[in-house]
Amino acid sequence: MTDAETLAQRVREGELRLYELEDHADPDTAATARRRLLAAETGADLSTVGDYGFDAGEADSNIENMVGTAQVPMGVVGPLPVDGGAADGEHYLPLATTEGALLASVNRGVSAIRTAGGATARVLKSGMTRAPVFKVEDVAAAGEVSAWVRDHVDRLAAAAEGTTSHGELQEVTPYTVGDNVFLRFSYDTKDAMGMNMATIATEAACEVVESETPAELVALSGNLCSDKKPAAINAIEGRGRTVSADVLLPHEQVQQRLDTTTDAIVEANTRKNLVGSAKAGALGFNAHAANVIAAAFLAFGQDAAQVVEGANTITTVDARDDGLYASVTLSSLEVGTVGGGTGLPTQSEALEVVGYGGGGDPPGSNADALAEVIAAGVLAGELSLLAALSSRHLSSAHAELGR
Repeated sequence: MTDAETLAQRVREGELRLYELEDHADPDTAATARRRLLAAETGADLSTVGDYGFDAGEADSNIENMVGTAQVPMGVVGPLPVDGGAADGEHYLPLATTEGALLASVNRGVSAIRTAGGATARVLKSGMTRAPVFKVEDVAAAGEVSAWVRDHVDRLAAAAEGTTSHGELQEVTPYTVGDNVFLRFSYDTKDAMGMNMATIATEAACEVVESETPAELVALSGNLCSDKKPAAINAIEGRGRTVSADVLLPHEQVQQRLDTTTDAIVEANTRKNLVGSAKAGALGFNAHAANVIAAAFLAFGQDAAQVVEGANTITTVDARDDGLYASVTLSSLEVGTVGGGTGLPTQSEALEVVGYGGGGDPPGSNADALAEVIAAGVLAGELSLLAALSSRHLSSAHAELGR
């Protein structure tokens, strides 16, 4: 095997390319060589980037041209009691972020939820989507393709499910725009987030469509899925898991734990999350759901770019005779407990903390439970921020914590 300095020199001389280093050395030596090359060419000190606690080979399926790790501080909130369809009991929720005061705020919401007996959460719908786009001659042909697809979902399911031992095709919905035909496939991917699974399965189904209809595949993803982009279809139809969480806080607990009143939180939610979001043309009607989702995604090894879809969250608040009712509904939370980044050492440990790492029994139950706990965490964050805004404590809280 070649040492790191020699490898770096061979790259500088043009003999090797960055992505070829693992062919000549073990993954850790290859990463060291890249750091030395970058340090020599940029003057950067990469000693902290290179100080990571696992073998670089463990990240082989997650990264190319590895130089080290980006270490984001991780904290924890809890215990957070969740009465879910899959999650049950008290949970500590690890969150990774660089935003000071975020965990303190979420933990305050968790405390309020805990004194009320916990949050209730349910996964309402589950389905990972992929929507290829086909071209046809004209609208008559588009109608023919759409009709054929509706009548032969069983054939498409056989082709798609033949590529995986876990995924199940739930439905295929045709959409036409002139000479374009989009087919939105939806899969039950069990405990996997399932994007790759859905892509591979859909490719097999597309071969059937092309062989049996006049449609010609243009792109395996036609953006009607819609992945990692703001899209109303995900806010309406859902993608990944649609999950809700709610809680009823007695009025006295609102005052004691959140330092405000039920009426003040209701007004802040209406004017900010509902009216303000509507005026802005937002797809998410919430205070900062993406804050908790992003921190959870980083901690649990989820695809961070899919925070975009997770932000499709609606927060509702009502004043009831016996307390403040608050809920969050995350229409498109894309999470998994197997595959992707969930197997990385740090993220695997975080999943152990929350209690839902790996495959569930029955399949899909662990990912459902994780979604429910994240939703309850989002609810805690919404309550705390709305309380801070309604009591005008937001800036003073940041100042007090030195953030």
